[in-house]
Amino acid sequence: MLQRIQTVWIFLAILGAVFLFVTGQDFSLFGPVPFISITCVALVLFGFISILSYKERKRQILLNNISLIINALLLGLLAYWLLTLPGGMNFPEKGIEPLFPLLSIICLLIANVFIRKDERLVKSVDRLR
Repeated sequence: MLQRIQTVWIFLAILGAVFLFVTGQDFSLFGPVPFISITCVALVLFGFISILSYKERKRQILLNNISLIINALLLGLLAYWLLTLPGGMNFPEKGIEPLFPLLSIICLLIANVFIRKDERLVKSVDRLR
């Protein structure tokens, strides 16, 4: 059942991680370690595993929650990076990198709502049998 609405939301969260990977190549947080690239690859992997585990909704919620935590940490690190740059906060000049984890967080929260809705529907049908 890959045609469910939560699959679309999880895919949009994956696109947020891909866009962050593409736009986040111009800065470094921890020296030579490509921290942004590693976390983006992990977020994409968690997203695809979550999409492919559509039969196990509890695992899907767990993977989405892990992705939410990673995105929240990434959002905090990117906000810290933006605030420590010299020259003030000129948003178009400094980049839109913190928006991608924020959009991913929103998409994953909406996906979790629909996954829980499916879980309630399945439980209610099991009670009727």
